Amino acid sequence: MIEQYSAMRNNINMLGHLLGETISDAQGNDILQLIENIRILSKSSRAGDDQARQQLLNTLQTISPENIIPVARAFSQFLNLTNIAEQYQTISRHHTDEVMSERSITALLTRLKADPTISKQQIIDTVQQLLIELVLTAHPTEVTRRSLVHKYVEINNNLEKLENADLTEKERQQIQRRLLQLIAQAWHTNEIRTQRPTPFEEAKWGFAVIENSLWSAVPQFLRQLNDDLEEHCQFQLPVDLAPVRFSSWMGGDRDGNPFVTAKITQQVLYLARWKAAELFLSDIQQLSDELSMIECSAEFKAKYGDHAEPYRIVVKRLRTKLNNTLNYFDDKLADRTPIIAESEIITHDDQLWQPLFDCYQSLSACGMRIIANGLLLDCLRRIRCFGVTLSRLDIRQESTRHQQAIAEITRYIGVGDYAQWSEEDKQAFLIRELSSRRPLVPQDWQPSEDTKEIIETCKVIAQQPKGIISCYIISMARTASDVLAVHLLLKEAGINYTLPVVPLFETLDDLDNAERVMQQLFNIDWYRGIINNQQMIMIGYSDSAKDAGMLAASWAQYRAQEALVKLCEQRNINLTLFHGRGGTIGRGGAPAHAALLSQPPKSLKNGLRVTEQGEMIRFKLGLPEVAVQSLDLYASAILEANLLPPPEPKQTWREIMDKLSTISCEIYRQVVRGNEDFVPYFRAATPEQELSRLPLGSRPAKRNPKGGVKSLRAIPWIFAWMQNRLMLPAWLGVGASLRKLFAQGQRSTVEEMCKSWPFFSTRIGMIEMVFSKTDLWLAEYYDQRLVPEQLWSLGQSLREQLTTDIQTLLSLSHKDKLMADLPWVAESIKLRNIYTDPLNLLQVELLHRLRNGETDPALEQALMITITGIAAGMRNTG
Repeated sequence: MIEQYSAMRNNINMLGHLLGETISDAQGNDILQLIENIRILSKSSRAGDDQARQQLLNTLQTISPENIIPVARAFSQFLNLTNIAEQYQTISRHHTDEVMSERSITALLTRLKADPTISKQQIIDTVQQLLIELVLTAHPTEVTRRSLVHKYVEINNNLEKLENADLTEKERQQIQRRLLQLIAQAWHTNEIRTQRPTPFEEAKWGFAVIENSLWSAVPQFLRQLNDDLEEHCQFQLPVDLAPVRFSSWMGGDRDGNPFVTAKITQQVLYLARWKAAELFLSDIQQLSDELSMIECSAEFKAKYGDHAEPYRIVVKRLRTKLNNTLNYFDDKLADRTPIIAESEIITHDDQLWQPLFDCYQSLSACGMRIIANGLLLDCLRRIRCFGVTLSRLDIRQESTRHQQAIAEITRYIGVGDYAQWSEEDKQAFLIRELSSRRPLVPQDWQPSEDTKEIIETCKVIAQQPKGIISCYIISMARTASDVLAVHLLLKEAGINYTLPVVPLFETLDDLDNAERVMQQLFNIDWYRGIINNQQMIMIGYSDSAKDAGMLAASWAQYRAQEALVKLCEQRNINLTLFHGRGGTIGRGGAPAHAALLSQPPKSLKNGLRVTEQGEMIRFKLGLPEVAVQSLDLYASAILEANLLPPPEPKQTWREIMDKLSTISCEIYRQVVRGNEDFVPYFRAATPEQELSRLPLGSRPAKRNPKGGVKSLRAIPWIFAWMQNRLMLPAWLGVGASLRKLFAQGQRSTVEEMCKSWPFFSTRIGMIEMVFSKTDLWLAEYYDQRLVPEQLWSLGQSLREQLTTDIQTLLSLSHKDKLMADLPWVAESIKLRNIYTDPLNLLQVELLHRLRNGETDPALEQALMITITGIAAGMRNTG
């Protein structure tokens, strides 16, 4: 297995050598020798050489301020280059990944065809219901700047060129020279943003992913899917089928982000329309060159006139309209009054779709199907996937903000303080006002700034045509009135269609109460009347794990989904579950295929809607070929889950999970909430406080700037523990709860669950991955250098628990070492450790100096570099 990765190791060595050349040219040979010495000491330290470890510590503890930044940058850059080589390996023409192949659509269709219980028609029907909606989120944990991402993509492209077997030596040298130039460009580019990106800049980053990768990946994936279906089911995908869709939170997610305003949301919507017009214009210009055919159908001629080159006439008219659209939204973005009338631009998908679909049908009817199925088909599929808005926009806001807005209104009109009413009184008031034809808000009213912002946001939503805003998400939703309140605010803003309002259940209690809340809503006649038997509900992974620990949160999420699926089935309501996953295990992250197959039965019946966050967008969707693989994995998992659903858990398994959940939650909360030393220990042992200085995204690290750990967002909570390699939130309570059940004689049942229940086995696999990235020595070193001595015992206790938990997991899986089933993953982590160790040790030194009063700006800069470098090494931030 490891041998087939020799090409990747060769690429890593080559990129490392080119980086060394760059450093030597830029910083001098002395710096390069220092870096190489640190690398050799780190490698020997990892091999168990105590003397080398001590020398490594001494070297980094005494490093001079002028050498700190180049040393930190060298190891950080190497880890980024390693990521590029690993990502390229997955799409290399010489790479064969048996695990990936087994999970592909091709492999699934082969298995399904051999299954006598599943008919070809069932497969076709399930494919026609397929929906993958990926939501690019607005709080990127992407630590790599966009200017560097472009260089990394170009490096990837040059690695592909080097694979050509017939390269001359001169051509090979030219490609390597280009790689050296790109690495040098990256070295001389500041890897740390000098200031936080604005929400508008975040949206630009998201649209760049669509432009550079997804625009070509989606039609490529659909061609691949169509080929597989033709081969195995003799079925062609309908041209208008849209199994892939994209939405975004960038510019719409205002939960705890004061910089996302109604004006920003409007500007992002304009930008999306402008970018979509630009991309479709490029397609249309190519079609204008291609579609020179002279023969067309009678229907086409009757509709568009008799012309020498009929298709070009149609395409050129669209080109004119798209140029107008670009100019129109260019004016809107510049806050100018457009000189072009709205009637002269493209405003709806159908204005693009219908003329091009007519071209497609005419070409097909005239024996030119091979031409129709070229760029024209790709363009039609892009219209169905991206539309004239490029992606749909989600709006998200926290529930109490809506409550405060309505309370301000009720106080002004003299009917009392809504915020103080019981839930029953709130619901009665809201239903009465929703059913009323008169406006609630007086025209001459001057609300507070916070309430004005809520109302202005609702007005922006109301001004958009249906379908541009995909939904309104209520974070920290707890009651039926939370949902009704948003419907009322939208009604007051003048919306003339029903926008999906999506409760987000995220804490343990809220997940447990989700079924009851939705039952209350479904019992309201007004509500049942407006939802048209369609309901979207979002399941929060981040805050539930932060609230109760990974295991308890996972089980609460499973139970909530299961209960909601059954409730909606009983009420004949089509339920879409929206999964708010992060990239890390502690925030619900897991390999996509395994995660989807571990969901409750029927939970993917109406498709998948899931967030893609931060650096995971780049790792999974950042290159067209990688994006095609990711979409293929998503599609095969959804189809498998619907055609070969996972087993219903046995009652004994449920009872075990209830016990594990209760015990692990108690252990987790006892440490995180019940130990008075925990907060000071957390802040001393991790760079949590320093993270706020790293300009990752536009959103503040805390919902409440004056709050403590409880107000800390889930991303920095996970990020901080990842930096010191303890990874606490992802495993705390899991091993200890398993040992308690083993002591009660339940080992055989737990082993059965591990073997036969995808939900449980996936969680155990996720924990194993976390354990493989933890490091006891580094975590202890953070304590010794940064934590007051009176708090050392807590750190020691946590590390002892981690050691015991690892042994517990190994005894459960009957393995002698972590990641034994995935040797290359273990090898990858082993390789990265040689480069992350110096960054961790340097980070400790920098934190020590800064916390002891040193004020050199170089130390601050170097600390930020170590944070981003460790994130690259772990391939996770939040």
